[in-house]
Amino acid sequence: MKWLLLGVVLGVLLLYPALLAVVVAVAAVILSKPVLVAFGLGLAAGLRSTRLRRWTR
Repeated sequence: MKWLLLGVVLGVLLLYPALLAVVVAVAAVILSKPVLVAFGLGLAAGLRSTRLRRWTR
């Protein structure tokens, strides 16, 4: 499923080259805000952590 979504995104970027500039600009804005990057990394780590879920039971 992940590869299918990646293929769709790449296909859209090939069909509409102007979208590549928009995607790069949005990524640059998000990565320039350290709070958003830290929140995203913390959220991703929390979703993958099974030890934390066992500890809370």
